[in-house]
Amino acid sequence: MSVQAAAGPVVRETEIEFGFRDGSGSVTEVALAHELRRPRRIPFARVGRGRWELRLPRPDAWRLEYSLELTRRGGTTELVTDPANPLQTPGPFGAKSVVELPDYAPPEWVDDDDSPAGELAPLELRTRRVGPVRGLVWSAHDTDPREPLPLLVVHDGPEYAEYSELLRLLDHLVAFGELPPFRAALLQPPRVRNETYSAAVVYARAFALEILPGVRKGAPTARPAAGLGASLGALSFLHVHWMHPGLLGGLFLQSGSYFRRRYDRQESAFQRFDRISRFVGRVLQVAERGGPPRVPATITCGSAEENLDNNRAVAAALTDDGWPLEYVEHPDAHNWIAWRDSLDPHLAELLLRAWA
Repeated sequence: MSVQAAAGPVVRETEIEFGFRDGSGSVTEVALAHELRRPRRIPFARVGRGRWELRLPRPDAWRLEYSLELTRRGGTTELVTDPANPLQTPGPFGAKSVVELPDYAPPEWVDDDDSPAGELAPLELRTRRVGPVRGLVWSAHDTDPREPLPLLVVHDGPEYAEYSELLRLLDHLVAFGELPPFRAALLQPPRVRNETYSAAVVYARAFALEILPGVRKGAPTARPAAGLGASLGALSFLHVHWMHPGLLGGLFLQSGSYFRRRYDRQESAFQRFDRISRFVGRVLQVAERGGPPRVPATITCGSAEENLDNNRAVAAALTDDGWPLEYVEHPDAHNWIAWRDSLDPHLAELLLRAWA
């Protein structure tokens, strides 16, 4: 079915104007589906035959990633990119349309095409507890594979590389002398991600006893590794550190899914919500009950995302307990570009502290 859009979106001083035109005559409703704080679905107003418009107050963000939800005769719905908007960003669940507000600019390192690329090697580990673990090992350019080097372990590592350009940043940081030569293990989540990364004791034990020792065989290091993760991947690294103190020497946690009923009732249908909430409750009471070693940590979160309140709460609890923690709010939401844009300079600073 052909769909033709009206002109837009148009960024104004206080709002963003969206327009949509249906040339097929089959669309009965249009809504903006986005990832900012609720409401996550905002209906367009019908302004004529096959024409819809929406005036959205400008969000507390420099970017807006969105889809259009189209309802057709018969009640079927589909999510599509905005035909009026040529700017899109890829993602693991498909492309989304993007509005960039006037204050936005991508980080300068994204355009670095000159730094020598590191070496990539496939990673495949067999574990008894969680099955096969696959991924990649990145090694800084011109390093000896036998030489012990600092190690960064990344949850959802291949997606970080594809959607957040992580490897380009790592190449850049070493080439410009901001970090010493090091290695990064880019891990795919084993089995079902929502189960594995949701504060699962079995995964924490597998990481401590099988995954990290397996990584270190091919990526030798003489010091504790640092962990990088986003969303559930961030939650999981905090949980690993809680369950196996001393294993990780630093944590870089982006938009962690630290669900609590106080902040996150909209997530209560998530299958492992209660397990996550119980663990986060322990974290929030760390000053009273004690916890693992206070390692260098950085927490980043989008200023316009639903995880903002729970990230603020976790950062405050760890800071009150004496953790050497940096907390960063970035004017975006819960997406791979937001995580990319808040990596530098904070990741390098965290790794220098962790590997000191």
